[in-house]
Amino acid sequence: MKFGFRKPSLKKRIAARTSIKRQIVHRAGLKMPRGYGWLRNPKRAAYNKVYNKTTFDIFKVIKKLFK
Repeated sequence: MKFGFRKPSLKKRIAARTSIKRQIVHRAGLKMPRGYGWLRNPKRAAYNKVYNKTTFDIFKVIKKLFK
């Protein structure tokens, strides 16, 4: 598990927004409401919860500094 700041990746950022799977799920209306990740994939939901609490995005830190 990672601790501290996340190393930014432009390649992954673009891939996440242009994914075919994401487009199909979004357009078909198969999105689950927020908080239902525990039903869909509990293992991933647990990992993501811990990961998001132990790491932070460097761009958000910079954004807060200049706000």
